[in-house]
Amino acid sequence: MSPRETIHITEVSPRDGLQNQPALVSTADKARLVALLVEAGLRSIEATSFVSPKAVPQMADAADVIAATRHHEHVRFSALIPNLKGLERATAAGAREVAIVLAATETMNQRNIGMSLGQAIEVSEAALVAARDQGLRTRAYVAVAFECPFEGPVDPADTIRLAERMLAAGASEIVVADTIGAAAPGQVTELVRRMAGTVPVERIAMHFHDTRGLGAANAYAALEAGIRRFDSSAGGIGGCPFAPGAAGNLATEDLVLMAEKSGYDTGIDLFRLLAAVDFAQEVLGRPLGGHSVTWLRQRLKAEGSRSGAGMSA
Repeated sequence: MSPRETIHITEVSPRDGLQNQPALVSTADKARLVALLVEAGLRSIEATSFVSPKAVPQMADAADVIAATRHHEHVRFSALIPNLKGLERATAAGAREVAIVLAATETMNQRNIGMSLGQAIEVSEAALVAARDQGLRTRAYVAVAFECPFEGPVDPADTIRLAERMLAAGASEIVVADTIGAAAPGQVTELVRRMAGTVPVERIAMHFHDTRGLGAANAYAALEAGIRRFDSSAGGIGGCPFAPGAAGNLATEDLVLMAEKSGYDTGIDLFRLLAAVDFAQEVLGRPLGGHSVTWLRQRLKAEGSRSGAGMSA
């Protein structure tokens, strides 16, 4: 048998998952969540963001979270930054990879960061150039890539144009974000096909939300179109605080199960991932989990205690 092709998952629950939670999560609990995700096999994790603590209080301990990740030397940790000041804070804390978010529409940028689209492009480009010059790896999100909660459907040409600008500014990876979970598989296929004409497909990642229950279906469409990089959040936690209708992210357990059942390798142990989901559920005090979590719990109960390698999905 030929080896299975690998897909690469960036786990976003410590940042995108927690940023919108009403109760503050302690630094120790964030560090424990990260440790459980690493134990499950995640090797790329979006750990925190260096945004204004007034705007997003949950991320006020960003420097402490970065410090808590340093002993996981084999894992890529990224930190979200809003601008050059955020980059300065991130590098001072020891971050080696940063991400920046650029919304695809005028109104979303105004509501999110109080800037016009043109201003947001300039700020994003400046931060990417500076990060590249410092030798950092960078991820550039194009948010509301399919639909904006304020302006409606987004022209694919606009999303592609912004992706090209971010790539030219030095982004190592372009993340196409369905911020409010409005995309459908056919739209995903079409956007990837068109974008791959000017942006190398191996440098495109997809970030889906599961607002309408299509997260895994959209991820499968992206897989079929050649995408091998995805964002997801353990337990499906998340949602943008500045985007009405942005429900939880595509659950990592759903993405892993879909990919493994479709013949791809993720390197992630689903049962150990379930431990991370259970911990986040305990910390947040509410039920969590993607569409597959009930089945996973049943499988775990049926198999009893286990050790060693991950389950065969």
